Amino acid sequence: MLGLDVGFFNWDIFSKFVLSGLRFSAQLTLIATVGGVVLGTLLALMRLSGKKALMLPATIYVNSMRSIPLVMVILWFFLLVPLLIGKPMGAELSSTITFITFEAAYFSEIMRAGIQSIPSGQVHAGQAIGMTYSQNMRYVVLPQAFRNMLPVLLTQTIILFQDTSLVYAIGAYDMLKGFTTAGKIYGRPEEAYLLAAVVYFVICFALSWLVKRLQAKIAIVR
Repeated sequence: MLGLDVGFFNWDIFSKFVLSGLRFSAQLTLIATVGGVVLGTLLALMRLSGKKALMLPATIYVNSMRSIPLVMVILWFFLLVPLLIGKPMGAELSSTITFITFEAAYFSEIMRAGIQSIPSGQVHAGQAIGMTYSQNMRYVVLPQAFRNMLPVLLTQTIILFQDTSLVYAIGAYDMLKGFTTAGKIYGRPEEAYLLAAVVYFVICFALSWLVKRLQAKIAIVR
């Protein structure tokens, strides 16, 4: 039987170990989401450009990233890239670059679907009043695509937050690492992992509930 005592659940443990890990996990999620959406949107536009010189590299990039396990990409950036550039990157920087480049492939597919969901008549209307391709995308297509895909983008962000626990493999101090450290120091590893699971569940369940509420509101606006 696992014993849970009040001494394990105290603010000192959270402030010293878990909260610092949670801060890094949240920061990594935010940066990877913003960077992934920007790069993903660029990839989506390249795939929809109709130009083979742009479509081919973007397609290869997206399909390759989506076919490789994330933990393998994390290890590649952490172990192999420093050999190529001649200096270590550090676990935090390596994790950030990995998540942006990896998640961009998934955000790209979301954005591509969002762009394709916009009726072609609106695009033609923009062209009819003299808008260039970039102006059409900026003022007509992308704003609507972002609104349509916002629930899916946020859902992918929740998945991204869960995946940040994989940086534990390269020693980055994320929330899971914080729980593990606390468990080892206080001699309660089982309780630490159980509590970590509960915290991940509560955070992700709460965020999923908010996404559903947002999705319902967007549906009403439509």
